[in-house]
Amino acid sequence: MEVPMPNQEKKSHKESLHDPFTNAVKQLEKVGEILNLESEIVETLSSPDNLIKVDVPVEMDDGSVKTFKGFRSQHNDARGPYKGGIRFSPQVNESEVKALSMWMTWKCAVADIPFGGGKGGVEVNTKELSKEEIERLSRSYIRQIHKHIGPDQDVPAPDMYTTPEIMAWMVEEYSDLVGKESPAVITGKPIEAGGSQGRTEATGQGGVYVLNRLSEKRNLDPENTSVAVQGSGNVGYYFATLAAQEGYKVVALSDSKSAIYNKDGLNVKKALDYKNEKGSYEGFNGGKQINNNELIELDVNVLVPAAVENVITEDNADKVKAEYVIEMANGPVTPEADEILRRKKTLVVPDVLANSGGVTVSYFEWVQNKEGKEWSKEEVLGKLKDKIVPAFDKVWDTMESYDTDMRMGAYILAVSKVVDAMK
Repeated sequence: MEVPMPNQEKKSHKESLHDPFTNAVKQLEKVGEILNLESEIVETLSSPDNLIKVDVPVEMDDGSVKTFKGFRSQHNDARGPYKGGIRFSPQVNESEVKALSMWMTWKCAVADIPFGGGKGGVEVNTKELSKEEIERLSRSYIRQIHKHIGPDQDVPAPDMYTTPEIMAWMVEEYSDLVGKESPAVITGKPIEAGGSQGRTEATGQGGVYVLNRLSEKRNLDPENTSVAVQGSGNVGYYFATLAAQEGYKVVALSDSKSAIYNKDGLNVKKALDYKNEKGSYEGFNGGKQINNNELIELDVNVLVPAAVENVITEDNADKVKAEYVIEMANGPVTPEADEILRRKKTLVVPDVLANSGGVTVSYFEWVQNKEGKEWSKEEVLGKLKDKIVPAFDKVWDTMESYDTDMRMGAYILAVSKVVDAMK
């Protein structure tokens, strides 16, 4: 059964408050006021250049054909080809892909890579599909959108519930459709299909480079800096692992079903191995069992929401005790919560900077594919550090010169770059 499109149902006041695209436009309008931008420019940037909506027919294993809703939002290409993930999720809808494509435009500008923002997805629960059905879905989606993407036009990548293997199927399908090998059309591929070394841990590693730079700016001693990481997907897993290796005291971890806390610090490797084996943290004896809401409200130095959007809202922002929030998920703090955290003097490192390691290494993969080269993991992660640390410093300097917070610093920097390119 197809899930009804969220935007076809009447939204309650609370739902529209958390509508991601409404939030993205609000942030842009605020920057427009600070920079005194012409209303036409703000209006142009308030909607994507192109919104592609497609039906994605898939032959199921029983021989029936089921049709899924697919999207691709291309926000702005003034600085280079559109760039952004493809997600397979029941929550995929028009508002989400439009918001995420806009945030990708800012993220690419902050990271100083020559791309604009894109985002796509299919409204589907992949847990209900076989591997063969997922492959047919992936190929069908590319058949529907292939005329809108290309190595110099729009370069997709993996996102929620899509994998390197899925990207390989998509590249294969695209290459067949255009009649030539086109590895640079999609990034996040397996190494053997032209993927980049270091891509798997890139987002988490970038976040830890950001944490290190923040520690230098604020004189934090890693051993005495407590960190709570919400989410144990790829990003949370590598952030927690690498932060622990750098000597930070990781005191809490969670997944969608369970969470653990140990004020003296968790054995991160043991905890993550346990979760991978058992499927959750329930029963892990190296820490106290808590829930995700309690994790958000822990008395820690650094809180890292690394799972989904809208986890810190006007309902719980007052209870956040962390001095620093590093947004490793996209949009985990709502604009209303942002105001509350600002008043409390909580420093939030925004997603467009904190989690830009992934798109930066995607850019490196694209360059390697275009030039027919292969870089080592050390080279890739070294180049990532050389990109993300100066980006942090530029955002910090912009924040200080405009006497604002880091999110506004990042947006002022990003929007200025995009507007300059448009002009």
